[in-house]
Amino acid sequence: MTNDSIQAPAGRATAPASVLTRAPGRWLAGWDAENTTQWEGEGRPIARRNLAWSIACEFLGFVIWQLWSVVVVFLPAAGFHYSSSELFWLISMPSLVGATLRIPYTFMVAKFGGRNWTIISVLLLLLPATGLALCVGNPQTSFGTMLAVAALAGVGGGNFASSMANITFFFPAREKGWALGLNAAGGNLGAAVAQLAVPLVVTGLAAGAVNLPLAGWMWVPLILLAAVGAWKFMDNITAAKSDVAGSLAALREPHLWILALLYIGTFGSFIGFSSVFPKLLVDTFGAGTGFKLGYATLSLAFLGALVGSLARPYGGRLADRWGGARVTVACFALLALVTLVQVWTLPLHSFPLFLGLFLVLFAAAGAGNGSTYRMIPVVFALRSGTHDGGSGVSAGRKSAAALGLISAIGAYGGFLVPQLLNASKTSTGGYAGAFYGFVACYLLLMGLTWFAYLRRSSNTGLRGV
Repeated sequence: MTNDSIQAPAGRATAPASVLTRAPGRWLAGWDAENTTQWEGEGRPIARRNLAWSIACEFLGFVIWQLWSVVVVFLPAAGFHYSSSELFWLISMPSLVGATLRIPYTFMVAKFGGRNWTIISVLLLLLPATGLALCVGNPQTSFGTMLAVAALAGVGGGNFASSMANITFFFPAREKGWALGLNAAGGNLGAAVAQLAVPLVVTGLAAGAVNLPLAGWMWVPLILLAAVGAWKFMDNITAAKSDVAGSLAALREPHLWILALLYIGTFGSFIGFSSVFPKLLVDTFGAGTGFKLGYATLSLAFLGALVGSLARPYGGRLADRWGGARVTVACFALLALVTLVQVWTLPLHSFPLFLGLFLVLFAAAGAGNGSTYRMIPVVFALRSGTHDGGSGVSAGRKSAAALGLISAIGAYGGFLVPQLLNASKTSTGGYAGAFYGFVACYLLLMGLTWFAYLRRSSNTGLRGV
C-alpha cells in the first residue's frame, strides 16, 4: 500500500507501532516519539519543524492577546474620550476571554489535528487585528463596540493551550520540558514585542502623529505568513487523543486547585501587570515618559513583559535544583516585598525607582511561573503513591490534564489584576489600595505553599516538592 492510498480523517490512517506513514493532509500515522529508532531517524527533525512553527503562531497569539494593553494609552491622543475605568475594561477583557477559551482549546488538537487547528487558530487572529484597526480609526466608535472587539483578542490567549497540547504529542518525555519551555517562552515574548513595536509604528511611521489603525494592520501580513507556514510545514498526528477522563480525574484532585491558586499568583501577576504596565506608567508619570526614538516615544513598558518572559525558564531550572515549592515561596516573598516597597516609594515620584522595582516584580513573577509549573507533574506523581482517588487514571494522565487546566485558571489573573487596580483608582483616586491588596495575596499564597508542601508536620507525602 502506498502512502497515497491511505485515507486521512474521517478515517484516519493507522499503522503498526513505530512504522511512520503519511496520509493526505499531512497526517502522520504510527508516530511514537518514545521509540528511539524512529526519533533519532526522521522523528526529531519533524518534531523540531513543528515546534518552530508552533512558536511562531503562539507568539502572534500573545501579540494579539496583549495588543490592547498598549493601544489604550494612545486612545486619548487619537480622539477617544473614555474614562479610566473604561480603559481598564478594554485592557482586562482579552484576558478574561482568553483564559476561558484555554479550556476548550485544549481539546481542539485531538478533534481537528494539531496542524489543522494551528492554521484555524492563527487565522482567527485576523478578526481582532482587523477589528481593532477599523474601530480605532473612528473616534465615534462606541465603547460597547470597542469592548466587543477587545474581547475578540482573547482568541490569542486561547492559542497557548492548544499549542502546548499539540507540542506535547511530538516530543519524548525526556525532551518535553525543553520543548514546552521554548514554546511557552516564545509565546510570552509576544507581549513584549507588541508593546515595543506598536509605539514605534503608530507614531514613528506617522512622523509624530498617531496612526492608531496601524496597530492592527501591521500584524495581518505576519498572521497570513504564519498560517501559510503552518499549512506547508506542520503535521497532524493520528494518535493525538483528548483525555476527558484524565481532565475529570484531575479536577477531583484537591492539589489541582491549590496549584491553580499559586499559578494565579505567579502567571496571573505576569500577564496582569504586563497588560496594565503601559497605563500605569502613563497615569503615574505622564504620556511622554520614556525616550525618543525618531518620531516615536518608547515608554519602556515592554521591558516588564520581556524580563518576565526571560525569567520563566530560570525559575524552572532553580526548581529542578532546589525544589519547586522552595523557589515558589521565595518568589512570593520577593513579590510581596517589592510591591510593598513600590507603594511606599510612590510619593517620591521617581521613574527609575518605579521602573526598577517593577522589573524585579516581573522577574519574580516570571521565575514563579516556571517553578510553579514545574511543581505540577511532581505533585501528581507523588500523590499517585499515596492517594489515587479511586479514579483508575494514571498520574501521568492526570498531570498532563492538570497542566492545561491550571494554565487556564491562572490566566484569569490577567483579568483580576487590572480590575483590582481599576477598583482602587475608582474608589480612592490612586493605586495604593490595590498594591496593599496584592501584598496580602502574595503573603497568603506564600503561606499556602509552605503549608501544603514544605511544613515538617505535613503528612501528605509532598513535603519538599
